[in-house]
Amino acid sequence: MRIALLGGTGDIGEGLAVRWGRDTAHELLIGSRDPERAREAAGAYRETVADHGGDADIAGYDNTMAADRADVAVLAVPPYHVVDTVKAVADGLNEGDVLVTPASGMSRDEDGFSYNPPGVGSVASLVRDATPDAVPVVGAFHNLAAGRLADLGMELGIDTLVFGDDDDAVDSITQLAEEIEGLRALHVGGLGAAPEVESLTPLLINVAQQNEGLHDLGVRFH
Repeated sequence: MRIALLGGTGDIGEGLAVRWGRDTAHELLIGSRDPERAREAAGAYRETVADHGGDADIAGYDNTMAADRADVAVLAVPPYHVVDTVKAVADGLNEGDVLVTPASGMSRDEDGFSYNPPGVGSVASLVRDATPDAVPVVGAFHNLAAGRLADLGMELGIDTLVFGDDDDAVDSITQLAEEIEGLRALHVGGLGAAPEVESLTPLLINVAQQNEGLHDLGVRFH
């Protein structure tokens, strides 16, 4: 499978790239508005995987080309860039592709982070509205600490919550998530579940910042 990480030069893109690069044989396409930056990041990710005994198939492209070549595209961009990114790559998204959103709207003040959804109710809804109708949207990977994900020396042992309205697309992303060693994917419903899932991100950041030794915490449901 070909997986594009759009905006994949950032923290969450790096973490997913090196984990999939080490644990799977999927072809990983690192996307960026700057293709040279994407190629540099892809090279660094390959080195990281090689340092841990892997041989990853990772290459860098501009976002449009990465999306056009991919079966699954992950929007590894901040929430305020999701709509522009989707619109930029929309012509390369085809029926049968899946678009994944891990972004969460947040604001910050002196008390910490708070969930700050857009007017349509969730970042996932923004993505759904901007995405061609034939392309299903799935939410996943919101609650993963990017630093922990990118550190291949750390065991995960955590869960990620997956939601979407297309059962086949949800099943596909659930399988992809669980191909990452130590990651369990739990289905939580359709896109209507997005606010509850997205709101976990600022909560986890606040817990990590307020408690010593929990910098890269994750969630495991029992």
